[in-house]
Amino acid sequence: MDLGAFSISLAVKDIEASKAFYEQLGFEVFGGDIEQNWLIMANGLTKIGLFQDMFEQNILTFNPGWDQDAQALESFTDVREIQRELKAQGMEFASEADESTTGPAHFIIIDPDGNPVLVDQHV
Repeated sequence: MDLGAFSISLAVKDIEASKAFYEQLGFEVFGGDIEQNWLIMANGLTKIGLFQDMFEQNILTFNPGWDQDAQALESFTDVREIQRELKAQGMEFASEADESTTGPAHFIIIDPDGNPVLVDQHV
C-alpha cells in the first residue's frame, strides 16, 4: 500500500520560535503562510509542518498523489481505495473520506499509542 509523501505535522505554541529553531537545523520554508499560522519546512527530502492553534497534538501525515516535493504524481492509489483496503482489514477510523466523491479528501486513524495518522490527498 503506497500512502504517498510523508511528513510530520507539529502542533506548535509559537510558530516564529519554531521556525527559527528548525532553520537552525537546516530547514527552509517550503510552503504555507506564517500569517495564517502554518508553514511547511524542508531539509532535503524531509518535510515538517508547523501549525499553531490548529490542532492539539502532532500528526503523522501521508499525502497520496504527491511526491516528497509536493508535486502531483501521474499514478497513485486514491485515498478512498486506501480507506476501503484498511476497512477490509478491520481498521477503525476517527474520520473518513466521503467515498462518493473524487479528488481531494482525507481520513484519520489513530495508532495504538494515540497518535493521529492523517492520510490527506490534495489532488
